[in-house]
Amino acid sequence: MSIENLAPGTKAAVLAEALPYIKRFHGKTIVVKYGGNAMTDEHLKNCFARDVVLLELIGFNIVVVHGGGPQIESLLARVGKKGEFIQGMRVTDAETMEVVEMVLGGQVNKDIVNLINQHGGKAVGLTGKDGNCIRARKLMLANKDNPGDLIDVGQVGEITAIDPSLIEHLDKGAFIPVIAPIGVGKDGETYNINADVVAGKIAEVLKAEKLVLLTNTPGVLDKAGNLITGITPKEIDEMVADGTLSGGMLPKIGSALDAARNGVKGVHIIDGRVEHALLLEILTDHGVGTMIKSH
Repeated sequence: MSIENLAPGTKAAVLAEALPYIKRFHGKTIVVKYGGNAMTDEHLKNCFARDVVLLELIGFNIVVVHGGGPQIESLLARVGKKGEFIQGMRVTDAETMEVVEMVLGGQVNKDIVNLINQHGGKAVGLTGKDGNCIRARKLMLANKDNPGDLIDVGQVGEITAIDPSLIEHLDKGAFIPVIAPIGVGKDGETYNINADVVAGKIAEVLKAEKLVLLTNTPGVLDKAGNLITGITPKEIDEMVADGTLSGGMLPKIGSALDAARNGVKGVHIIDGRVEHALLLEILTDHGVGTMIKSH
């Protein structure tokens, strides 16, 4: 059902329900990791852009960090390369890094900026190289099958520091920063960094009220496939240990946990395939995913 078909009284009730949330979060920072189907389905893309603009207009400071896996895969296929993943991380040789930077810093970033601006926002695109915003070093991945063994996954970075001054400057001017997860090393090297990790660290550094991760699942699911609406770090550790959580969900869960433990008040993993998922999660009593409690 579209909103046009709702009775006026229902529309008024929806707006009234949003009021306490608007009051509570006015002037606060919300970091949104944008990825998955919400980035590739035209209707969902427009819903996302409208949500971001609305939240900014009612007084929230919105920061968007985006991925671009499907778009990277598409261009890699066109140049005859096959993407490879180890423990949820993309293996990134020099040629793959060129493609990643071209897609994330160019095509995807500018598409998102353009979309938000088309809906009345003032978005500005950045990568971690702009203003030396995201400093990084080479990531050596611990081998979960052979503890003590490290895996070289190429030009994949781990964050050493984030300088939030450029992001904060944009927020003060009512601009919406749209950040591609590319970091820079001390000698100017370019690093591909997992977008969930970047979103989590930026949320920590900005002391964000909320971190919202859009995914292609309803949220965190138990072994039977049922949605868990609230979960603690201890319960997450148990689900990782018994294999319930694995693959691409691991970096997502890890960054969400770190953010929850380091001062971000609300961390939400939500279903980006639901229309206006952001508004439902932030402005209504009916969440559309899993909230991670800090303890």
